[in-house]
Amino acid sequence: MLAAKTAFTTRRVAPDAMAGLITDLGTQPQSGDLVLARVTHLGKHQSLQLVGGRRSQMFIGDEVIVCYGDRYAPDQFEAVVPKNLAPCHLVAGGGVAAQALCWHDSISGATRITPIGLVADKDGKRLNLRDWTLETAAVSAARPFTVAVAGTAMNAGKTATAAYLIKGGIKAGLKVAAAKLTGTGAGGDYWLMIDAGAHPVLDFTDAGFSSTSLISGEQIITIMETLMGHLRAAAVDVVVLEIADGLIQPETAALLASPQFAANVDGMILAAGDALG
Repeated sequence: MLAAKTAFTTRRVAPDAMAGLITDLGTQPQSGDLVLARVTHLGKHQSLQLVGGRRSQMFIGDEVIVCYGDRYAPDQFEAVVPKNLAPCHLVAGGGVAAQALCWHDSISGATRITPIGLVADKDGKRLNLRDWTLETAAVSAARPFTVAVAGTAMNAGKTATAAYLIKGGIKAGLKVAAAKLTGTGAGGDYWLMIDAGAHPVLDFTDAGFSSTSLISGEQIITIMETLMGHLRAAAVDVVVLEIADGLIQPETAALLASPQFAANVDGMILAAGDALG
């Protein structure tokens, strides 16, 4: 495993905890499980976002450490966590393994990977992102002014809107923090908010999820409350929250309709790149 390329999604997991493998091909993986896999075919994703932020070109035969997770992205893949360790696909550049069910017409196919084994600790227990989530923050400070950015669909301009909102706050002399509450594990949006000047910046992987597709409304609320607790503890002036996908996507709709969301947000911006629905 020492030579494997380690993906962005695994960034919270301590490297020295990766001590063994579960290689029984009948093992059923769970969303968030770390897996060591070999690249067997290059498709849509030909590079991997590494823990340190660099994109690493992949070659057939490379070994990678990624996380299992579901994905629903209309302009890329619909994919689910498979039922065993059979060959599957890399469905996100940040390092998400799944069985691709279908994909957009503009895509010729997914990068294919063959699992070598689930990554385990020294006692043989599988490693999952849930074991490395941020602890609940002790919050005494008042909640900062908080703005959420949502959109009509994927690629509506949500991240760009969030980034320029952050930059505007920084130029006004404010301390700005940011978080991406939902989506699929990848570093692009996370790094853009850092580049805009936000600190700290968190996302749902910090709360133990490689993806928020198909998770429950209660789990999404837990992600929001975990991340907001840490941003409040950072004593900033403004918090910018990005919410992935479109308003009618099930996980997004559940979050926006919740009283917990309303209690944590002072205002919203809608990025409308197209007609809703």
